[in-house]
Amino acid sequence: MFDYLEAEKERADQERREILIDYNGVKLHLKAHGGNGYRFVASGGQDGATWSFKKPNTKDKWGIRLSFGSYFMAVHGLGRAKAHVEAVLERLGIQHGPDDISISRADFCVDLLAPGFVLKPDQFVMHSAAGRRDHVTDTEKSVNGKSGRTTSVTIGSSRNRQAIVYDKRAEVIAHSKSYWWGIWNHTLAQIGPDRPLLSPDPAQADANRVIRVEFRAGKDLLKDTWGIRTWAQLFDRFGDLCRQSGQVIRYTQPVPGDSNRARWPDHPLWDAACEAMNDDLAEMRSGADPNPLKAVQREDHINMLFRNVLGTSITLGALMGVGFDDLPATLADLAKRMRAELAKNPDKTAKQLQAAKERYVFIGETDATLQAR
Repeated sequence: MFDYLEAEKERADQERREILIDYNGVKLHLKAHGGNGYRFVASGGQDGATWSFKKPNTKDKWGIRLSFGSYFMAVHGLGRAKAHVEAVLERLGIQHGPDDISISRADFCVDLLAPGFVLKPDQFVMHSAAGRRDHVTDTEKSVNGKSGRTTSVTIGSSRNRQAIVYDKRAEVIAHSKSYWWGIWNHTLAQIGPDRPLLSPDPAQADANRVIRVEFRAGKDLLKDTWGIRTWAQLFDRFGDLCRQSGQVIRYTQPVPGDSNRARWPDHPLWDAACEAMNDDLAEMRSGADPNPLKAVQREDHINMLFRNVLGTSITLGALMGVGFDDLPATLADLAKRMRAELAKNPDKTAKQLQAAKERYVFIGETDATLQAR
């Protein structure tokens, strides 16, 4: 496997791009570079994990690092993540026992529909040694006439215990993570079929506010405090860890006339997040079908690329000095020139087409393909 990855990495470096590799049925996007002490870095897409591999060394038993994103966890759940790891390692020919796994970080997130919610950093109660970082943005100033809105608050450190509360709706829009609308609306439909669906419409920002409450357990908290290292220990103890995090860090509701924040009751948002944590963390997932979510991503890419092609074509027309009435003929002429370029360089075009297909292979696969992999 190392020899295979070494040869493919060299090809990725020569082509100066991520390349699609297939090792015994395991498809990954291999980067042309390593990082953080790992020789190879590869991604299985949103329905897989990000894998990092070291060069084999008998003195270093920890040769692989992997992580799952929130999309995988929301759609598939923790149990599926464990099964995916074991299936991929088997395909790669890598043998391991239960003590050969060391979990270095685990996050638990709850997305809450909170119309009109205003995040106020001073309403957090935590240990005096825990640091707090606030992020303020004015991205909605043009829509709501507001500026200086706090969109996220982070409590604690990444190596130990950390809690983050932030405007997930704004983050989804800023980073074009359109699949979250499908996940959220699937959940809303399960709650009640008559509920209005969420949308990225700026005019609905306040009514569609989605706040994410996220608890992160870093290496020190997992291993040193809770003795969590293996899968079995994670399944057994992580729920208790999260429950404790919701108690030692709190977002509260002020009590008029009482300046002691420690006596303030928990905010309804915090109560809802902690209530979700009391459910079965091991298999909590949205239940949304990943195939329609992939279709949404494909459609978004197609629409974005079409707008880019159209905008570039109009710009070319402007540089060529054509008028509005002449644009249709100009676009037709551009299409003829493109066809001529394809005819002149068929090999180059075929390579470009194949590279594009490889780049988007994971949003073109169905869930059945993932199961087979």
